[in-house]
Amino acid sequence: MTGTSGGHEPDRPRDEVTGARRVVVKVGSSSLTTAAGGIDPARVRRLVEVLAALRARGAEVVLVSSGAIAAGLAPLGFSRRPRSLPAQQAAASVGQGLLVHRYTEELARHGLTTGQVLLTADDMTRRAHYRNAYQTFAKLLDLGVLPIVNENDTVATSEIRFGDNDRLAALVAHLVHADLLVLLSDVDGLYDAAPSEPGSTLIADVASEADLDRVRIGSAGAAGVGTGGMQTKVEAARIATGAGIPVVLAAADQAVAALAGDRVGTLFHATGRRRPTRLLWLAHATEPKGTLLLDPGAVRAVVERRASLLAAGVTGATGQFVAGDPVDLCGPDGVAVARGLVNFDVEEVPNLLGKSSHELKRDLGSAYEREVVHRDDLVLL
Repeated sequence: MTGTSGGHEPDRPRDEVTGARRVVVKVGSSSLTTAAGGIDPARVRRLVEVLAALRARGAEVVLVSSGAIAAGLAPLGFSRRPRSLPAQQAAASVGQGLLVHRYTEELARHGLTTGQVLLTADDMTRRAHYRNAYQTFAKLLDLGVLPIVNENDTVATSEIRFGDNDRLAALVAHLVHADLLVLLSDVDGLYDAAPSEPGSTLIADVASEADLDRVRIGSAGAAGVGTGGMQTKVEAARIATGAGIPVVLAAADQAVAALAGDRVGTLFHATGRRRPTRLLWLAHATEPKGTLLLDPGAVRAVVERRASLLAAGVTGATGQFVAGDPVDLCGPDGVAVARGLVNFDVEEVPNLLGKSSHELKRDLGSAYEREVVHRDDLVLL
């Protein structure tokens, strides 16, 4: 396990931070709100000052901000975050505008313009949508705009059930080709046990998965307002670093030092290389609408040869899905080996089972002479 020095020079700035030209910053609800649960103008102002300073030194910035639901609580008379989904959606609807208005006012004090981008996983996995999302971000950044991103909580029920923007931030960092992801939280880094436990130690550097082996990660997050815990932050770090993007996890009040490259918080070093953006979203941001059952030969073709899934290797289907939905591909043992975007409705699958492409064309017509899941729309799990 890497200790607080991590084998690195303690006083040397982190090159991954100081050299980053495009930075995604994520801030959680607990870092933006008062004890009563409403948005704290002073905290928003301090955060914007940090972002403006980052822009002033020449970096492009994308902000992924929680807080929409929290901002909508007081106007709707809620004393705490509601449990029911419709109430959460109502609070998000009211609060999102208030939150972005607050950011817009504060950024304007620094001569900066902001734009709102609301995303759902569905926007990012369907082929026709994800290119548009990238082009939107690229144009906003080219125009000098600071995009503020949130999940579209008003309509995206699965995103609210997921409950935190850490994963979204990791995926956005990959989408915009960021050099760095910074997760600002109410916790000042990753510890080898709960920070409240006597003897727990802050881990300054995580260089590989092995560095996490003896870490006991709890799930406690900010009480009352936020919903994320350390587990979601580590998972976000895994997604980003596995795609070649280093991650800094630090407390919100350490943001200035963290973005200056000081050795505060925890630096998760990049471990992998960039992957196709849409496949990263498919693997990490979608809920499968059903499953396709594969015979052993199809499993080998998909996993070992990275081939498309053909109807000849499909033995069954479960769930309710339509063409274009994400589905899990499971072997005979029921274990998911891949996820992909299916080309047929679930009602069509029984007529396809075990048939070759030639048989499909002969029996059902040329429109059915295609892959059940194309390899370009498939990611191994």
